[in-house]
Amino acid sequence: MRRAKIVCTLGPASQSQEMLEALIEAGMDVARLNFSHGSHENHAENIAKLRAASLKVRKAVGILGDLQGPKIRTGRFITGSTELKEGGEFHITTDESVKGTDEIVSTTYPFLAADVNPGDRILLDDGLLELRVLETDKKQLIRTKVIHGGTLKNNKGINLPGVAVRADALTPKDREDLVFGIKAGVDFLALSFVRHPADIDMARSAMAEVGRSVPIIAKLEKPEAIARLDAILDKTDGVMVARGDLGVEIPPEEVPSVQKDIVRRCNMRGLPVIVATQMLNSMIDNPRPTRAEASDVANAVFDGADAVMLSGETASGKFPRESVEMMDRIVLAAESTMRAQGLNAPTESPVGLPTHFPDVIAASACYAARQAGASLIAAFTLSGVTARLLAHYRPPVPIVAFSPNQEVRRRLALLWGVVPRVLEPIQETEAMVRRVEEELVARGLAQKGDRVVIVYGAPVGQPGKINSLRLHTIGS
Repeated sequence: MRRAKIVCTLGPASQSQEMLEALIEAGMDVARLNFSHGSHENHAENIAKLRAASLKVRKAVGILGDLQGPKIRTGRFITGSTELKEGGEFHITTDESVKGTDEIVSTTYPFLAADVNPGDRILLDDGLLELRVLETDKKQLIRTKVIHGGTLKNNKGINLPGVAVRADALTPKDREDLVFGIKAGVDFLALSFVRHPADIDMARSAMAEVGRSVPIIAKLEKPEAIARLDAILDKTDGVMVARGDLGVEIPPEEVPSVQKDIVRRCNMRGLPVIVATQMLNSMIDNPRPTRAEASDVANAVFDGADAVMLSGETASGKFPRESVEMMDRIVLAAESTMRAQGLNAPTESPVGLPTHFPDVIAASACYAARQAGASLIAAFTLSGVTARLLAHYRPPVPIVAFSPNQEVRRRLALLWGVVPRVLEPIQETEAMVRRVEEELVARGLAQKGDRVVIVYGAPVGQPGKINSLRLHTIGS
């Protein structure tokens, strides 16, 4: 059974009911809605179809709403594009009424002329094109030299390495998308271009105004975020290593070590971490990935990622189902290697041995499962806290998390090693144990004679109160 989870971005290639069912059956655990594209009506339709597909396949699937954030972009060209020639000059203006030509293009960032200085780099289209600032009037116009040329199309991203960008974490569009997503029932909210812990506070305040809160996934794609990593981790509910913009803002050779450091720190804190961007990128057009891509996915698993993500592969690619199947196979192979080599060791608490009582129970349950040769850990959880604590300690067996709350089950779909299952509350402990045993056998998760570790709170029914564990043999 696969432990690391798979996040799939939805798009034109994956919006039909049939394809959504196929993706879930192939291994999709969480569906990502990219609010940079599509209308609210389109996203609402996808949410409805996804919920229906999840019910049909009988698998809890979370939905991640991904806010666009303060992404700086070029404007539009009269002809749709232009060719930037190496060594030539090109101008950028903050006057958005200007239509792009071979000499000039507008930008959505009103402070660009004021913020850049001669010698600064301006990267376009995910770093494929590079300009060097020659002169700025500090008001509206920037004169640049083309360092690396190529085709520049409408609305392409602009990155400004080393430049402190003046922009709120939530744009007016983000606030509209946040309200829509929260009301539509997304299970997670991804916050783009996080730079400060205060950015997360801003998003929480915006959710409070709507009257419903969901876990926040901080997307780390700016050098400022890496510099303030611990402070951001103190605030967020999870992290996405967004290597696209991150790999443009910092040197590409630094991305692997930064990725490993982020994953390690998240593992220490028990925060779910998603590794994203170009993981199986060649499968947008081809039925098989490159060997380097397969190694990339496997190394994210070796690092300790809770989840790996597909973007264009499932959103607009020719082989969405095959991409998920391939991701599933690579992750399973990597995890098999880890178990064979004894690399799946328990994660240590950031301050050594756990002292908080629920932490002690979770760590003990994982130790007991390892020592007793248990086939799984079964946990009854109302809030999801019990499952999250167990996942933190990376047990050698699956965590089957029983919860009566469908929203909790969908959120558990992102957690490493957790298999969410429905079970209504049972107040009497022995009756609960019998019911858990019946469900495990009925679902094919355990059979007579298997040893299992059962974790619960006594008295049953108090959220977050984990204080008991039991070693149990199925059928005894």
